[in-house]
Amino acid sequence: MKGIECRIGVDLGGTKIEGIAIARDGHALVRQRLGTPRGTGDETYREILDTIRDLILKIESITGLKGSVGVGIPGTLSTTTGMVKNANSTSLIGHPLDRDLEDLLQRPVRLQNDANCFAFSEATDGAATGADNMFGVILGTGTGGGIVVHGTLVTGVNAIGGEWGHNPLPWPRNDELPGPDCYCGKQGCIETFLSGPGLQLSYWCRTGLRITAEEISRRADAGERHADAVLTLYEDRLARGLAAVINLLDPKVIVLGGGLSNIGRLYDTVPALWNDHVFSGDVCTTLVKAHHGDSSGVRGAAWLWSESEIWG
Repeated sequence: MKGIECRIGVDLGGTKIEGIAIARDGHALVRQRLGTPRGTGDETYREILDTIRDLILKIESITGLKGSVGVGIPGTLSTTTGMVKNANSTSLIGHPLDRDLEDLLQRPVRLQNDANCFAFSEATDGAATGADNMFGVILGTGTGGGIVVHGTLVTGVNAIGGEWGHNPLPWPRNDELPGPDCYCGKQGCIETFLSGPGLQLSYWCRTGLRITAEEISRRADAGERHADAVLTLYEDRLARGLAAVINLLDPKVIVLGGGLSNIGRLYDTVPALWNDHVFSGDVCTTLVKAHHGDSSGVRGAAWLWSESEIWG
């Protein structure tokens, strides 16, 4: 692409829009954040477009460099209509976000699901660098997932590759059926159990108290029996959810991101538990924390353009 001197990635979140500029050698030049416009209508959509444009122009003003543009979104582009679908930021749904941004910025724009950006970042130069195949998991407000095989992001014909969170929780117990209602219209989705709100719901059902997932983890570390019991149940459910992924994809590495990835005990307990559900005598898959932390998504968006596409 003519005149491109760096990669720019944008992570479109529910509360903030983050941007990063990455030099040709892979190091970050600058990171900037702006608040995400709130609302559900076309006016909000236009405000989001303008905010992304302003963020990119601000980054280019600071660096003095023009960048390629990749954007991670909380949804995906339909492979049939080219419009955004499955977005929890509902103002995006039904709009050709990539084409509208291209018109604003006067250059090509590449869009991808934010969980896919996370996985691609960690596979490119993060915790799964060098792995033939990996699965990236975001455990936060939702439970996103992304698949990278031999350095290639696997999105699928329906652009929903890696959407493990909207499958039912594997090997459910009687008291887990039919499961909580999910915003997708089903019940018992993995997301309703393994997201931050899912962990909070488990603690509330046991104690009647509504506290954050972070506080639940702190209380468990301090020896509170209710918090420890809730986390023990969470670990079992996560082990079952990831065991089904291993049975299907057999990844070398599973990388955890999102707020719940900061619960340190998961990395020892979950692999010990998933052995009972994986169809293999020996399980060599490793479970690791994201190397780039909350920067993975925005870095992955920047990596959506390859070096050969930018510089030839």
